[in-house]
Amino acid sequence: MIAEIATYKTLGEIENLIRAFKECKLPRSKWTHQAHLTVALWYLFYYSDIAAIHCIRTGIQRYNAAAGIANTEIGGYHETITLFWIRIVSRFLDAEGASLAIVDLANKLIEIYGNKHLPLQYYSRDRLMSSEARQNWLEPDLKPVSPQKLVP
Repeated sequence: MIAEIATYKTLGEIENLIRAFKECKLPRSKWTHQAHLTVALWYLFYYSDIAAIHCIRTGIQRYNAAAGIANTEIGGYHETITLFWIRIVSRFLDAEGASLAIVDLANKLIEIYGNKHLPLQYYSRDRLMSSEARQNWLEPDLKPVSPQKLVP
């Protein structure tokens, strides 16, 4: 069964998500792959790459701590997956960012990249699920992902 993908109708919906994320008040049930993509899009749209990476990384870590999600070798914050998706969203913005409003960008991004298992096309499961990948950026071992400029 394929889950129906929700779409944003207003900028206010996205702003409410970002506010709840920043304030660590987003219900865990709403912290979905779609929400992760939207948060990444928001920061990459409005901030420099370096500032966006910092805000996304620290925001996820802060949110996880507030939500009781422990950082362990098998759960919690994952550096490689976070930076992988930042690269994907950045590449998407480079291609689409000048032509669409952020609501339309978010909907198109989710439509194209709604499959949360996409990293497994770039990484073997063992590499991606390793403790090292959870703590540090690891380059893909199956095929490269660009842009390279986003690895801090």
